[in-house]
Amino acid sequence: MAALIETRVATEPALVDLSVSSVRELNQALHAPDVADKAPAWRVTHPDGRHNVAVGLTAEIDVRIEGHVGYYCAGMNQAATVTVEGNAGVGVAENMMSGTVRVRGNASASAGATAHGGLLVVEGSAAARCGISMKGVDVVVGGDVGHMSAFMGQAGRLVVCGDAGDALGDSLYEARIYVAGSVRSLGADCVEKEVRAQHLAELTGLLAAAGLDADPRDFRRYGSARRLYNFHVDNASAY
Repeated sequence: MAALIETRVATEPALVDLSVSSVRELNQALHAPDVADKAPAWRVTHPDGRHNVAVGLTAEIDVRIEGHVGYYCAGMNQAATVTVEGNAGVGVAENMMSGTVRVRGNASASAGATAHGGLLVVEGSAAARCGISMKGVDVVVGGDVGHMSAFMGQAGRLVVCGDAGDALGDSLYEARIYVAGSVRSLGADCVEKEVRAQHLAELTGLLAAAGLDADPRDFRRYGSARRLYNFHVDNASAY
């Protein structure tokens, strides 16, 4: 880490070129105990689809990745702000605890999977299983989401400014879903619900935090019908 930081101008972000340095070296530097004091801002160039970039961060630092990333970028994030200036592969922000992860392009499958907190913003579209098993994270998608999004969503909010694929919210618990466009089909136990004043206020705040220009009044709300919480033989066909 010392070599990376010593080569930077004090008022500029620490620069790491992944065509020269390895992802392991970058992550080690980002995990240093004093990183927030010595280098609160980072600029990562030439990611070229590499996997596991900027994972497990626990400091309040700002990491800007200039290009496309592969699997599990910003996974297990805690406190950091990570921005991907491109597309992200499978599992971006997987198991995130807090902080902010932003993808300027599109995200592949399982974006924000199992995440417990924080804010994930995908300015483009997200593929299948966006927000699967979400446990408190807020996920805001500027475009569409694929099938099985928010499957087994336990807590948090999923906001989709475009369309949603098949089986939205399948086996949903208490996560809340807002969709502005069409929904191809709802999953087991997911139903449309009334949009009340508090939901419009919630949407307004989420869209503002994501920096997306959408009208909260265009959205429909979906949630759990709470029929699958306990097994009942009459519902066997829905399992």
